[in-house]
Amino acid sequence: MTAGFRCGIAAVLLAALVPLPPALRAADKPLLPIVFVHGNGDTAAVWMTTIWRFESNGYPSELLDAVELRYPLAGKLYDTPEPGHSTVAEQTAQLAEEVAAVLQRTRAPKVILIAQSRGGNIVRNYLRNAAGAGRTAIAILCGTPGHGVVVSDTVLVGSEFNGASPFLRGLNAGPDEVVPGVRFLTLRSDGNDKYAQPDGRYIGQPGLATGIGADGPALKGAANVVIPRADQRETGFGREAFAQMYKFITGREPKTREVRPERVVSLEGKVSAFEAGAPTNIGVANAVVEVYRVSTRTGERIGNALLRKVTGEDGSWGPVKVEPKAHYEFILAVPGFAVTHIYRSAFPRSSRYVDLRPQLLSKDDREAGAVVYVSRPRGYFGRDRDRILLDGALPPGIPPGVPSVSMAKKAFPAEPQQTVQAAFNREHIALRTWPIKDDQVDVAEFTW
Repeated sequence: MTAGFRCGIAAVLLAALVPLPPALRAADKPLLPIVFVHGNGDTAAVWMTTIWRFESNGYPSELLDAVELRYPLAGKLYDTPEPGHSTVAEQTAQLAEEVAAVLQRTRAPKVILIAQSRGGNIVRNYLRNAAGAGRTAIAILCGTPGHGVVVSDTVLVGSEFNGASPFLRGLNAGPDEVVPGVRFLTLRSDGNDKYAQPDGRYIGQPGLATGIGADGPALKGAANVVIPRADQRETGFGREAFAQMYKFITGREPKTREVRPERVVSLEGKVSAFEAGAPTNIGVANAVVEVYRVSTRTGERIGNALLRKVTGEDGSWGPVKVEPKAHYEFILAVPGFAVTHIYRSAFPRSSRYVDLRPQLLSKDDREAGAVVYVSRPRGYFGRDRDRILLDGALPPGIPPGVPSVSMAKKAFPAEPQQTVQAAFNREHIALRTWPIKDDQVDVAEFTW
């Protein structure tokens, strides 16, 4: 156990024992711990900016916890084990363990659960079928396919994402679709959610009538809020989504929807990889993480490495102190995978959820000189809505219409090494190309 972790536990216990000042109370009661639950294939890192916004409004960081579900990707059948994937029951059991640990650590009577996409239905199952309602005060579900992405007897049969499955039929049975004793809020888009569409294009079934509309994430008995123009991920990770969460929890508008910078920023996280071709959140040992400060203009390194860490059994890396306005290159070398150069824009606040995974290479990547990926973990790229540039042009593979992809790429020559500029709306990242023949690849990861 590290000294920092021991201090964190002490601070949590202190927060639970000492009444919070009036400015930090919700409805005249001390604030409850929040457990954030990520979605299909994701990591706890997707909640980083939301946690920053809560902290910027005075919510104690000791009460903000994001679960790392070990096998985040759903299997084909909701109740049948599959290598590298998880069943509903497996994820529900892990969520129950996390909630129990948070309650024990904080001595709070209940938690608040905030979940995105698949995580929302895991929360619903925990509340309804795993005795979670007695431990939960509020459930906030963001872009959750509460009625599935399709209702069908022939497509996605047995999937937890099929509204005709026994799993979702059970969750939605009864006059209400919520659980007594728990306050429910759902956040959804007005039509930009790729998984709440009447046509099956975004589930690989163009022309299929899904039986699902934009109101698919809404639940009978919940407070249901629409966020205009938000894509499926932004219903959980965007500025307006945060404002709705904060107001529902505290009863008042947040003082700011922005992130207030810290003077001293410390970063750490976990290295994970893949199993049976699926992403995991299980720590990888013997991975090497290096961190360099880079020029915001050219992406070239400035000085020596700020950190070089070989991970232990738990896969943790860090901590490393960084400057809140500087840009950084994270070099991730995981045995069996390409060395991944991840270029990131500024980190205005500290985070223990800077999780790292190597970038998988496709067959056509191996035939290129160098490949640069652009990634947006907290949202999708909207070709008709956003400014998206890679080397001065729209990257290939981003379709018009509903925002539906969070990653794109472009090939470059192996030599000479060059600076590439990537931009998403107001966010800008400069990076350097690295040759595929040396088993190296680039990722420009946008924070917002």
